[in-house]
Amino acid sequence: MSAAEVIPGDLIALTPDDAERACWYVVMHTLPETPETIRLALRPPLGGADRDETLGRNLRVTVACHRMDVGAIPRLDSDELGTVEFRDGDRVTSLRVVDPHADEVSYERRWGVWHRELDGAAGEVATDAEVRGWGDPESVVRHRPRPERDAGAVVREPRRVVVTGLGAVTPLGLGVGELWRGLLDGRHGIRELDGEEFAELPVRVAGTVPVDPAELLPRAAARRMNRAAQFAVLAAREAWTDAGFVAGGTRESGLAPERVGVSLGTILGDASVLVGGDRKLREKGPRAVSPLTTPMTVPSQAASQVSLDLHITGEARTVTAACASGTEAIGAAIDRIRYGRVDIALAGGAEAVVTPAIMASFAAMRALSTHGPADGSSPSRPFGKDRDGFVNGEGAGVLVLEAEEHARARGARIYCEAAGWGLSADAHHMAAPDPSGAGVALAVRRAVRDAGGHVVDVVHVNAHATATVEGDLAEAEALRAVFGRRAVPVTALKGHLGHLQGAAGGVEAVATALTLHHGVVPPTVGGGESDDALGLDVVVGVPREVPGDGDLALSNSFGFGGHNAVLALRRME
Repeated sequence: MSAAEVIPGDLIALTPDDAERACWYVVMHTLPETPETIRLALRPPLGGADRDETLGRNLRVTVACHRMDVGAIPRLDSDELGTVEFRDGDRVTSLRVVDPHADEVSYERRWGVWHRELDGAAGEVATDAEVRGWGDPESVVRHRPRPERDAGAVVREPRRVVVTGLGAVTPLGLGVGELWRGLLDGRHGIRELDGEEFAELPVRVAGTVPVDPAELLPRAAARRMNRAAQFAVLAAREAWTDAGFVAGGTRESGLAPERVGVSLGTILGDASVLVGGDRKLREKGPRAVSPLTTPMTVPSQAASQVSLDLHITGEARTVTAACASGTEAIGAAIDRIRYGRVDIALAGGAEAVVTPAIMASFAAMRALSTHGPADGSSPSRPFGKDRDGFVNGEGAGVLVLEAEEHARARGARIYCEAAGWGLSADAHHMAAPDPSGAGVALAVRRAVRDAGGHVVDVVHVNAHATATVEGDLAEAEALRAVFGRRAVPVTALKGHLGHLQGAAGGVEAVATALTLHHGVVPPTVGGGESDDALGLDVVVGVPREVPGDGDLALSNSFGFGGHNAVLALRRME
């Protein structure tokens, strides 16, 4: 059609190239200028700035088979971004108004970078300079500043939860100091099992605690605790005093016992008590079986003994969710504090299942590593090319969680915020992980969302990484699905410790809190080369500084039966 034939409402492209790249204008009105020319007032079909074009009457233009209502097309101008002081939380939208089918593109500023998707894996980002240059005649750009918070408004939100104390008993030694030094130094605590009860087993290495916990407790009390409960009490005592409370418990610290809780994860606790009672029954008869056998066998013994030791009456919770137990117990405690049920909680996990029957069962499953520690390297090789299974382990890790206002009021030292957690289930197999990693990815996203954050805020992942071929692949698949091309530093501690079962989540949460507090990511050890097929930024060799362009660290735990639990901790300035 010629320019002289168009009328108001026509949707036109001035050249074939414009039509090809979807650059259209609506004719708002026409005005003859000379016998040979005509002036067209044009506006983009989605709204925008007007432009005038003087065209030869016989010039051929492309007209779409659609007539538009000129009165319904708004006149819009882009915001001037050249002098705007950008802040995190600001949004900028860009709409290519000359394309009738265009969708608005939105970016949000986070950590000084503009992100197309805060929770997506695409990784499309822009700098401040690039955003300032987005304005062009074909687009309308809008700047939406971060809303100002009304300081006088009454906001009823869940309480913020912080970490104020840490305690650990691990194969690297007694206490958090031994754990942290061993992680940074790249040492491991995996040993040959030399007891005669292990002599016939096909695998005889494990991550065992190098001290007898019974010797560190009053004899009468130790006799009434199984080994896992002994670990739990020692770790809880350390965390309690590390948080600034008086040794002895709630009353000595001037706390209301009913406002303090315990939440511990465990799978079996200590299987040896039941096995020993059964042996005595068969060898010597019923009178030889101790009356303490039953109360010392139940998995809840660790939580009850911590409650007894520190006189905690608010609650004593036990979570049993396979190897995700410790992490899930911490998450449950976060919610109990958030919603005002208690003000303080000791949360984590404890386990002592380095026993012949458990070792034989794992070996029969072909789940245990067959590497030995003779060459000084760890038999547990998470994310390694030559990984061939996990190493069974024992220990305990406990955190003191506290409502922030409670901690601030007493002047407590704060390691980090216990910001959120996420759960999911694979619904795939009784023991093997879902190779797609979909369940794991869901738990990761839920933890980040529960923390009030976005995927782009994550600067570190403490991986579950048991060093099984299938497990490490599934976790890597999940992390790639969540983070896309972002290189998030990942570390795995099971090369240092072995797999502490129900205690793993507690100990790894302690390490993640220390990572944020000190700003240092411990290296992954195991003696083998990293498996490039995993596609992860695994920290190896030496510790690495935590990146500054975010504030969340994740601690992952996954267990038999498809239990997935992820804890999100936030760095605090």
